[in-house]
Amino acid sequence: MFESLKNLFFPKVCAGCHTLLMTNETVFCTTCRHEMPLTQYHLDTNNEAVKKFYGKIEIEHASAFLYFNKKGMVQELIHNLKYKGYEEIGTVLGNWYVEDLKNINLKTAFDVVIPVPLHQKKFKERGYNQVTTFGKALSKGLNIPYDNSILFRKKYSKTQSKKNLLGRSEGIKNVFDVNFSEENHNKHFLLIDDVLTTGATLEACSRSLLKIPGAKISIVCMAMAH
Repeated sequence: MFESLKNLFFPKVCAGCHTLLMTNETVFCTTCRHEMPLTQYHLDTNNEAVKKFYGKIEIEHASAFLYFNKKGMVQELIHNLKYKGYEEIGTVLGNWYVEDLKNINLKTAFDVVIPVPLHQKKFKERGYNQVTTFGKALSKGLNIPYDNSILFRKKYSKTQSKKNLLGRSEGIKNVFDVNFSEENHNKHFLLIDDVLTTGATLEACSRSLLKIPGAKISIVCMAMAH
């Protein structure tokens, strides 16, 4: 009864195109689901996400679920997730993509999901980390822990998307660090973020995680700039 009244006064709309959702639709309308720009990177061991890190860091796997284009549907989704508090978007995308990730060939399975962290100041401003629900969906689907305590951001930095390539690379150096114990040794960390652009932030995070003895790194993002 209460849910029906809430939907009457605050109808649910598609996170992609803002049309009213039907009773059997969640977050996205059926049309938007079919029009999602899927990368299919999980099927290609030499995909564009992997190439971002060639000659920089050693990774086991890298992929992104969707293509990100300016003024496109995915930009709208990420904006709603990141700034409008629509965290359910992350859950739906995570539940969707995890089925693909279960079928990739890896030498060693993922051990723990690690989110790119926000600085405490940024976390207080926003109230949440936009990749948390995505990460927890992957964690549940892969049946591995989600841990946001190992990797942390020790410096507050301005938004990377407004900087050029050199500015991003220089601005993100020495921003992250790790807090680990012996039980974190020899783990395969699945590092996650929202959008893969230059890869500078993920490279910096990976370098910090690689301080852990025996660490292996894989990278998965919701989307990749295209």
